[in-house]
Amino acid sequence: MKNTISKLLQDSASLKQKVAADASLVAVIEKAFLQIKKTVHCGGTVYACGNGGSACDAMHFTEELVARYKRERQGFRAMHFLDPGTLTCWSNDYSYEAAFERQARVFCTKNDILLGISTSGKSKNILAAFKAAREAGAYTIGLTGKDGGLFPSACDTAIIVPSQETERIQEVHITLIHIICELLETT
Repeated sequence: MKNTISKLLQDSASLKQKVAADASLVAVIEKAFLQIKKTVHCGGTVYACGNGGSACDAMHFTEELVARYKRERQGFRAMHFLDPGTLTCWSNDYSYEAAFERQARVFCTKNDILLGISTSGKSKNILAAFKAAREAGAYTIGLTGKDGGLFPSACDTAIIVPSQETERIQEVHITLIHIICELLETT
């Protein structure tokens, strides 16, 4: 069992080292951060959505922005599209595939960002939300993995974690969320 635990920790660390060593990927992460920084400092709102574990990451990200990460500061405007009442109402009456799209149409403006998180980059409800957000003039950022799925063409900036393993991709996603929060509080 100890060998399995050590191997899984090494696999996680190895992927993060691979991301850190990829200058072009680091540049994409920096580009996304700078857009988020510009948005929050100009009074725009960061919206976020995802499914399953990625939904939890979207909520985690907005909570860090609204409350705080590590330092006392003014809160940043952020909201996730995962309110249970709204999500289940729209999904029941229309479709789950359009639930994030509806919220993007209601909330997103040209001053905002929509961050969509999907390990495959193929989540239809997030792709629909990206389309609606872009139509509203919002900047769109996708956190994904594998081959990027449809995210590279569906959003303005796609951060593609170079892994096929969902759990490893999610581990890098939460690390990237923490890096963005750290940078927002220190730059």
